[in-house]
Amino acid sequence: MPRTKSSARWLREHFDDQFVKRAQKEGYRSRAVYKLKEIDERDRLFRSGMTVVDLGAAPGGWSQYAGARVGAKGRIYALDMLPIAPIAGVDGIQGDFTDSTVLDLLMTRVHGQRVDLVISDLAPNISGIAAADQAKSMYLAECVLDFAANVLAPGGTVVIKVFQGAGYDSLHKDMRLKFDKLLSRKPKASRPHSREVYLLGKGFKGPAGAVVTAGGA
Repeated sequence: MPRTKSSARWLREHFDDQFVKRAQKEGYRSRAVYKLKEIDERDRLFRSGMTVVDLGAAPGGWSQYAGARVGAKGRIYALDMLPIAPIAGVDGIQGDFTDSTVLDLLMTRVHGQRVDLVISDLAPNISGIAAADQAKSMYLAECVLDFAANVLAPGGTVVIKVFQGAGYDSLHKDMRLKFDKLLSRKPKASRPHSREVYLLGKGFKGPAGAVVTAGGA
């Protein structure tokens, strides 16, 4: 199939990208790691010994970075529907994070304990139909927030990729209710023409009901 002008432009932009070149040089699996790195350096996301869940983790760049930051006493759980090549210190779970069986499996792995940080660089497959793509992206972001509310310990933190547009204000309002502090970040590695931003919720106010354990709420 011949390349379209847009796909050729994307390839040219991708391979000329300073963050792509840097990721290749430094051994990271994707350029997206520098988005997380910048947010971490500004907002101090990680500390030694943390338990972290990375949603939509493939190919594993964010989990690589997180694993190095939490150290040997920390634990990273990388969830994705796609397989992820092994990463030292990272526990991979293949499946749909919106499936209750995947949540149950995660809670079994963490022995029913709540986690410190949920990070997500998830984005939907793009159809090219703007309204539909925005709706899918917001649905994913809402699912990430719901997941975080089920697994975060009080005082915990979440980082969610969001595309500005329809539904953004509603999500923003919901996160304000659930976290003591809500920040918006646009890292330098996020391409300037992209509408993506990262919403950072700090100080999770705690679950509305009982603590989630393996097998149910």
